[in-house]
Amino acid sequence: MKFIADLHIHSHFSIATSRLLTIPYLDLWGRKKGIQVVGTGDAAHPGWLAEIRSQVRSEGNGLFRAKKNVVLPEAGAFAPEPVSFMLTAEISCIYRYGGTVRKVHNIVMAPSFEAFERLQKKLGAIGNITSDGRPILGLDSRDLLEMVLEADQAACLIPAHIWTPWFSVLGSKSGFDSITACYRDLTDYIFALETGLSSDPPMNRRCSFLDRYTLISNSDAHSPEKLGREANLFDTECSYQAIMDALKNPAVGFLGTIEYFPEEGKYHLDGHRACDICWEPEETVRHHRMCSVCGKPVTVGVLNRVNELADRPSLKKNTGNPTFISQTGLKSIIAEWLGIREQSKKVTTHYEALLQRFGSEFAVLMDIPVEDLSSYDGRLAEGIGRMRNGNVVLNGGYDGVFGKVRVFSE
Repeated sequence: MKFIADLHIHSHFSIATSRLLTIPYLDLWGRKKGIQVVGTGDAAHPGWLAEIRSQVRSEGNGLFRAKKNVVLPEAGAFAPEPVSFMLTAEISCIYRYGGTVRKVHNIVMAPSFEAFERLQKKLGAIGNITSDGRPILGLDSRDLLEMVLEADQAACLIPAHIWTPWFSVLGSKSGFDSITACYRDLTDYIFALETGLSSDPPMNRRCSFLDRYTLISNSDAHSPEKLGREANLFDTECSYQAIMDALKNPAVGFLGTIEYFPEEGKYHLDGHRACDICWEPEETVRHHRMCSVCGKPVTVGVLNRVNELADRPSLKKNTGNPTFISQTGLKSIIAEWLGIREQSKKVTTHYEALLQRFGSEFAVLMDIPVEDLSSYDGRLAEGIGRMRNGNVVLNGGYDGVFGKVRVFSE
């Protein structure tokens, strides 16, 4: 069966996240988006793992469903089947290696509560795993991988948003120059990489040392409404092991990813937010990486970092690899169509009306023919059609500032 999965999110136990990141609301927004499998996020946190356990039931295949008594009444207006949950967590490893302080975020996935309880016991002996849903530990990423493998032979570790400047395996600020340099003798247990919001598959495929890995994308959502801003496409049995098998061997069921336009990501270009400086890589080189306003180093973004490590020219198509779809959020398109703020009540009203008529956000963005969407509004349908064709106007994000995607020109 074909389905969409978003496997890296957070819970209300994480700092700077929505209080609505609970099982009932994740179930509801998974239906609204059209996502069939959602990662729980933060399963390394004892409080969140206990809350999950009390509110889901096992499907007997390494995935879980919300119990009926916690499903929100308004969820019935959307997809009849609730989403399946996979137990996942993100762990921040900050440690010194090779004479440099490394800051690497890693995603952990496992098929059972018992596996995460065993992992929690190991992590709790190293540092505080209760102060934040995403624990920050003085733990080598290689050693974390070893602990994950010891917790359950079916558990896995996937490096998170691998190009983000500050907290990733290949980041410009504190990362490595290869996957092997980070995970060393256990590198063979890494089979997939999360590309992050500021890069897409063609950018990653410029680096031949990444060819061996499946490229995945997830939302890293800090609120239920952000679910699915990036996600993964599968055509396989909906179970933990089938998903893992497809990630290890894409030919058996991994179809590709749903992506941000990488320019929309908040670390795509170089810059200095405090001074309103945003540069393409060539401009950064001309200024020797120093801000022309304050003289401090700029934050080197994902595009520049890919250029540094790439051994291939820019690719127009992801030939020979699973496909990907670039898109922006439906509310963003509605807001541009109406010429108002995305947070306005009128945008939400149209959003809910479109979901009632066509089924889910992903159905509207990817599947419903433009001719059918025109029955709702012709100009809105044109905007969605332009996005599907990549006919958009892009202003790149930098140094923590999200970029902008417009489907209509001035």
